[in-house]
Amino acid sequence: MRSISSLAVGAGFLFITLALFVQGFLPAMVPESRARDVTRAVRTERGHLKWVRYPSVDYAPLERLGREVYIREGCWYCHSQYVRPVAGEDARWGPVSEAGEYVWDLPHLLSTRRIGPDLSRVGLKYSDDWHYAHHWNPRLLLPESLMPSVRWLFDEVAVPVHREGDEARLEATPALTRYFTMDRTKPLVLFPDESGVTFVPPRPDGELPIDGTPVLDAAHLKGRGTLAATVRLVVPTREMVGLVRYVQKLGTNRGAWRDAFGPQTLAVSALRVPRGEDTVARGRAVYARRCAGCHGPKGDGNGKAATFLSPRPRDFTSAVFKFRTTPSGSLPTDGDLYRTITRGVRWTAMPTWHELPDKDRLAVIAYIKTFSSRWREEPPAAAITLPPPPPATAELLARGQALYRTAKCFECHGDSGKGDGPSAGQLRDDFDRSIRATDFTRGQFKGGNSVPDIFRTMTLGLDGTPMPSFGDAMTDDERWAISHYVLSLSAWADPLTGEKLALSPETKATLDGPGTDGDSPRLAVDPARVGGARAAADGRRGYRGIRE
Repeated sequence: MRSISSLAVGAGFLFITLALFVQGFLPAMVPESRARDVTRAVRTERGHLKWVRYPSVDYAPLERLGREVYIREGCWYCHSQYVRPVAGEDARWGPVSEAGEYVWDLPHLLSTRRIGPDLSRVGLKYSDDWHYAHHWNPRLLLPESLMPSVRWLFDEVAVPVHREGDEARLEATPALTRYFTMDRTKPLVLFPDESGVTFVPPRPDGELPIDGTPVLDAAHLKGRGTLAATVRLVVPTREMVGLVRYVQKLGTNRGAWRDAFGPQTLAVSALRVPRGEDTVARGRAVYARRCAGCHGPKGDGNGKAATFLSPRPRDFTSAVFKFRTTPSGSLPTDGDLYRTITRGVRWTAMPTWHELPDKDRLAVIAYIKTFSSRWREEPPAAAITLPPPPPATAELLARGQALYRTAKCFECHGDSGKGDGPSAGQLRDDFDRSIRATDFTRGQFKGGNSVPDIFRTMTLGLDGTPMPSFGDAMTDDERWAISHYVLSLSAWADPLTGEKLALSPETKATLDGPGTDGDSPRLAVDPARVGGARAAADGRRGYRGIRE
């Protein structure tokens, strides 16, 4: 018996030692475990989308705080962070994960369960506002969600409403002055819901006070109810801001991969959805599960989550749509709506819905069209056929830069395309709400990320916004030149921060040159092999134990 006991103890010790070696020491000895490089999709100056090897970037302090909150709150219990090369996961989530993406992670949060969706590619899929609404109450957006709310990561402030005729303003209580500087030259427009819940967008750093004076806009409540005598301001804490920053960081070390993601890339307009009773009924059910939280049960853009969202959700009852292949002022084609639903609208709360079955997306189009009589009264307009784009050249980009000034694009979008032009602060949409000019430098184009998409926007305009049609004011060649130049403003940029990548001139020339590979992660260009100096590291080190 003693020999058997000794053998069992020895065998147990052996297997424990072997497990520690295999799972602890051996992975650290594999060269890939010390790699910082990942394949990253990058937009070149001539509009190409290429893959290049580039060092992953460490978390910023606020992002790291958010990661600590993510761990503390147990988010990793249900959400994995690893796209495997099996079961078509790369067609659902995005590019397969690479070792260099995890060099800054300790502990790793790969997880083994997917009660919730994988988050390794969630960065920039949703807007910050969507994430705040989701964490306040996940069922505002997805009624069947199992995720618990984390309201303790928000401050709630009850503030009385003082009425003066049709106008309502917040009383300047001590609680209010703690959260705002009360600078009257900087109004902060807030949209309360019927119950009085009013979301307050935080400062980028999550600190207090917020610079400005809160102003209530309750125009959307007319005919739906009255504003409560006391509103509840919902202010994200610094930890909540950090959590959102961390989630937005996930996957962005792979660059502009979403621009090349096939499942959500469509260019269809010649599509007609039959309006049958069964189709509409199916669309109604899909709308209730996926759309009503933002757009509202009546399609008027007043869903329960709308107070959190900027810009506010589309009002389908007005039947005014931005993204069309039809003439300005016309209704979009069914194909236009299908494309918007599939692709989403970048940097807004409208995500990509490519995971929904085709029949569900088609059915919800049929149901959306029941909200306005325009669809029954106006004959469908034919989609405009756009000419093929000319190839990008240095001369064409130079001409586009000059025309950018001549056409006064800079007045709204700014000299460098950051959306900070002299008129940007005065822009209003057709609903008399403030609207932001697009920041071209990040490449987050709402209507599409290709030169033809930008050309279409310039030609047809964006209905309901200050962006007019230039179809009659400029020639095709002039609009193509500006379109190429506008896209070039996001060249070599990180889509999360807008900062330019530290690529050598030789690497840029290789990526922009004819006949260069780099059309997929497997064919990524390695800067070390093109004769130029390798992109310099930023000086930050990986976690302890990882050697550069």
